Amino acid sequence: MRSSLILLCLALALSASPNAAQAQQPPAAMSIYAGSFGGGFALTGGNTDTKSFNFTFNLVRDPKTKNVFKADALYLRSSQNDVLTLHRSSLRLRDEYNLSKRVFLFGEIGYLRDEFKDIQWLLSPIGGIGYRLITNDRTALTVSGGAGGYFEKNSYVPVKKSGSVNAGQDFSHKLSSTATLTEAVSTLWKMNDFGDSLTNFRVGVASTLIVVQQCCVDLGSILIKDSLLWRNVIQAP
Repeated sequence: MRSSLILLCLALALSASPNAAQAQQPPAAMSIYAGSFGGGFALTGGNTDTKSFNFTFNLVRDPKTKNVFKADALYLRSSQNDVLTLHRSSLRLRDEYNLSKRVFLFGEIGYLRDEFKDIQWLLSPIGGIGYRLITNDRTALTVSGGAGGYFEKNSYVPVKKSGSVNAGQDFSHKLSSTATLTEAVSTLWKMNDFGDSLTNFRVGVASTLIVVQQCCVDLGSILIKDSLLWRNVIQAP
């Protein structure tokens, strides 16, 4: 009888061990990085021959603490009949510090180079505050504003220096479990000449194609040049 009880206890222990091991396994680590990159090339022929190339990149580092780091870059180049008509590159680095679920402070620096506006380089360091008007599982709407500096170098003239004021808005909404609508607009004003401003606008739709990849189609426009850009982006969630 005693031996039978021992065998029964051993059988129960062996049958329970896999479940116990599964229960003790730590959850899969959550990735703190997310990003996307994209590029495009267009070639047309006929009465006029045009070539255009673009490259985009963005990265978000969110360790689920108080700080969120963001970076994005853009490169555009196009020509018509072998004559260059557009040549622009930009980069933005931004860090956000959450004061609460809705309020955050941010610091960022932007870089722009535009050959056809005779901008050899433009730097705009800015600090400010933002507020999340809507934040839930489906919709996010954020506004932010700040102030900082403005440094622009043009050909044959000294560096232009001024204070600057910035305002921006970001919106995203999940249309379904696989599709998300995104939109963003921001404007930078020079304090010594508010008529001289730089506005960026972007709108797009992202759709999940398979479990590990996401395809995004964005239509972006830089309003000061009235130029449109289509971007096909492959993004890993």
